[in-house]
Amino acid sequence: MSLQDYLALSGPEPTRVVAYGDAPSQFAELFEPAGPGPFPVAVIIHGGCWTKHFGGITQMRNMAGDLAQQGIAVWNVEYRRYDEEGGGYPGMYLDVATAMDRLRMLASEHRLDLSRIVLVGHSAGGHLAQWAAARARLPRSSPLYVADPLPVPVVISLGGLADLRNEAALIKTSCDRDMAQLAGVASAERPDIFSDTSPAETLPSGVRTVLIHGEHDDISPLRVGQDYARRAQAAGDAAEVLVLPGGSHYDEVAATSPAWAIVGGQIRKALSLV
Repeated sequence: MSLQDYLALSGPEPTRVVAYGDAPSQFAELFEPAGPGPFPVAVIIHGGCWTKHFGGITQMRNMAGDLAQQGIAVWNVEYRRYDEEGGGYPGMYLDVATAMDRLRMLASEHRLDLSRIVLVGHSAGGHLAQWAAARARLPRSSPLYVADPLPVPVVISLGGLADLRNEAALIKTSCDRDMAQLAGVASAERPDIFSDTSPAETLPSGVRTVLIHGEHDDISPLRVGQDYARRAQAAGDAAEVLVLPGGSHYDEVAATSPAWAIVGGQIRKALSLV
């Protein structure tokens, strides 16, 4: 699949749209399956190089619709990107965190089983998904720290760009993003901008990470997942890398792609549905 194929992806309308803030991008879409529930939950976070110019939440409806048909509730998260007012650091991260924790308020009404939950992020969203799964490890001094984040046992990163420190050059090449746009600016109170923004700095997180890359992904090549997995395993976390034969950076999120058999299978496995 090409970028244009990806941008053309679409899916069904959500069951409900929930605002978690006042800004236009502070909302998430709930896809609720048919049936009595309770339903396992997949939280999905779109990519797009952390910018508003490459689509995102609409394209992820392609995945969401397929998962909902399989009996999985989907929470499709929108957030303020670096080039939106209030986005970047810390707003972008606070948005993802708030959207995650809002699920606790919705669980009873919408029959969501939060004991069976997986986080799935694509590209830049892989970074944010891995970050959200590791929030319990954030420094207490960080403005992003919360005492009791919603726990997630498994995160699936689809062509993710999660190691901000070590992959800064790749992120610049692939997305034309500078670290100040994603991680803020160092200060006396926060000398290391990666300490609360880069998931690699929170290892071990106690979360199992599945890193999936298309064979022909040139935005986030297979090497990125392999390097992250080695670092996670060395820290004591469970991590594995899977390759999508013939896949690009965009097949990873398309339910119409042959790659979906692998991606969907990993989502079902994380939710104990296989």
